[in-house]
Amino acid sequence: MSNENSIGVAELIQQVKQELLTESPDSETDIPIFAVDSVELELQVTVKKEGKAGIKIYVLEMGGGGSRDDVQKVKVKLSPLLNREQLLAFYKKQHPERWSELLEKNVKATTKGQPLE
Repeated sequence: MSNENSIGVAELIQQVKQELLTESPDSETDIPIFAVDSVELELQVTVKKEGKAGIKIYVLEMGGGGSRDDVQKVKVKLSPLLNREQLLAFYKKQHPERWSELLEKNVKATTKGQPLE
C-alpha cells in the first residue's frame, strides 16, 4: 500500500465531521427538516507496521499488488454534542421570526403533506 494514496482513519473521520458541519449553500433561506442524531461508519482498514514510525492504520485501498496486509473492520460512531431539544431551542432563539415556518414545514414533511386530523 503506498502512503500517497492512503488516508488514515483520523483524517477520514475529520473529513466526515467537516462535511457534516458544512452549512448548506442556501443556509440563509433553508429551513432544516432533518437533524443528524448520529453517523456510523464501518471501515475496512489495514494495519501496517513500519520501521521507526510505529503502527499505522489506513482505510483500505483496493487494487492489485503483491503485498499482504491484515484487514480489520472498524466501526466508528459520531454523535452531535447537542441533543435535538437543545438544537431546537437554539434555532428558536436565533430565528424567532421563522419558528412557526419551521414547525409547519416539518409537520408537512413528516405527514407527507397530509392534514392532521
